[in-house]
Amino acid sequence: MSPWSAAGLVPLQHKPMNPVPAFVSRTLRVYLEDGTPQGLIVIDAGNWTGKILCAPASRVQQLLKRPEAAHGGVYVMIGEDMEQPGGRLAYIGEADDVASRMRTHLQRNTMDFERLALVVTVDNSLDKSRSRFLESQLLKRVGQAGRARLANQRFPDYGGLSEIDRVDMEAFVEQALLILPLFGFDIFRPLNADRAPSARSGTVGSDIFAFAPGDASARARETDDGFVVLSGSTARQSTTATFPDTYRALREQLLAQGALAAAPSDNLLLFTQDVTFASPSAAAAMIAGRSASGPGEWRHEASGQLLKDWKAAAIAG
Repeated sequence: MSPWSAAGLVPLQHKPMNPVPAFVSRTLRVYLEDGTPQGLIVIDAGNWTGKILCAPASRVQQLLKRPEAAHGGVYVMIGEDMEQPGGRLAYIGEADDVASRMRTHLQRNTMDFERLALVVTVDNSLDKSRSRFLESQLLKRVGQAGRARLANQRFPDYGGLSEIDRVDMEAFVEQALLILPLFGFDIFRPLNADRAPSARSGTVGSDIFAFAPGDASARARETDDGFVVLSGSTARQSTTATFPDTYRALREQLLAQGALAAAPSDNLLLFTQDVTFASPSAAAAMIAGRSASGPGEWRHEASGQLLKDWKAAAIAG
């Protein structure tokens, strides 16, 4: 028995300053400084001390003139990965004065980025320890998500916070991760995360779609990230003249990454992991080795309906 309970006292339960309850509707305040979503954007949320500023590379100097940019915090740069066609490159860092650090980056021209986000606080309360913790958590999330390659040379796993400060900052991190993907920074969202069944489907199984062009056979699921072809599916190795060149490059990339591999059958390739495509048609083309119309070729596994018919029925209610 603790001395507190023996004395009839109850320890004070700490409540985080930045609570982020799960599955609760939330309100964001968005300020478009240029009056358009293509310019500088400032975002904050009720009951949250944080503030996020983001802008395309063409508006970075404008962003750095904001008074909050001189606060302590973390910066996130994203751009095209020149080493991996179609891939994304990211760099994440922290500083006591984020604007000053970003100006150093710009002078050195260390990364050709497309978009920048600063994660700071309205009251400049992110001291060095909290900024380092935030940086380490964002780096970890990018690595776990698998959507981008990190240009960072160091990956600190900072844990030097008191228990109370850590609770506060874990809630702060989750709020930032809720906001950032909404404004072009989707590098933190898991690429092939499991999704709950949609409102129109009674079970997870009813969300599965099947496609069998020739001797290949594939199964897939619609998610918030795209159309996910499931591990164990197969694709035709041979292609026709209608197979889009962009998909040829993507197929080579998937083979190089090991996501596609030679199957026991000489004419088939095997999906060794779940792979997300931008659309059902892109997935169908990759599997059939030709141009394909996904809505007219994938079938709802449970009902046998074509994808387009299944969606029409769902919309009709």
